[in-house]
Amino acid sequence: MAKRYIILDTETTGTGETDRIIQLGYIVLGEKDIEVQNEFCSSDVPISFGAMEVHGITPGMIEGKPTCQEMVAYKRLLELNTPENYVIIHNAPFDLGMLEKEGFDTKMKVIDTLRVAKHVLPDEEAHRLQYFRYKFELYKDEKKEADALGIEVKAHDAIGDVLVLKMLLSKLRVIVQEQFPEANPVEKMVDLTNTPILVKTFRFGKHKGKTLQEVASSDAGYMRWMLSSMDNLDEDLRYSINTVLGS
Repeated sequence: MAKRYIILDTETTGTGETDRIIQLGYIVLGEKDIEVQNEFCSSDVPISFGAMEVHGITPGMIEGKPTCQEMVAYKRLLELNTPENYVIIHNAPFDLGMLEKEGFDTKMKVIDTLRVAKHVLPDEEAHRLQYFRYKFELYKDEKKEADALGIEVKAHDAIGDVLVLKMLLSKLRVIVQEQFPEANPVEKMVDLTNTPILVKTFRFGKHKGKTLQEVASSDAGYMRWMLSSMDNLDEDLRYSINTVLGS
């Protein structure tokens, strides 16, 4: 069976443990065809005001909609969930974690464009999707892309973000090809998704701007405290601190 690339985004009631999906949008790229799925769903969990501020989805917009598992888009995603296919997401653990709450167990190969970007563009001040939308001037081509796919673009809408993600993926593919000329760029992106990132500099806290190596020499106790006390410590920073401390 020909492989397909599923470029996906969700919008949710919030970002906490109990929050759920209220919109699922994705584009399926096949060898000769393109499929677009974009659907709202209802949720028993109320939408937080912070989430509404981000995506603009109000309770009235999902009232009377099917549940996530009843959606055509979700059922189609289950059909596409096979090992030869690829799912492309910006910050994949979040969206896949939300889908997991709906009983979705990912069988596809995963490309997390956030992690890929952190690997190949380590010096950028941010790695958010909207940051790259402006950095690479993707917004200039959005209308043309949207019209070609028959998509209406709205700010922070799941399918609008998918469109930006599709364009970012093309940019990252070129950068990956330049940095790893011997590798298949798509497989390399899967590989980079699964490779820990070695963080070199603190971006927050009392040692902001210092290298991890410097802090390991001058204040290793603080680093050990971070490892033992900060439950929400970023996994890459945790890996990097352990590496620098030699533990």
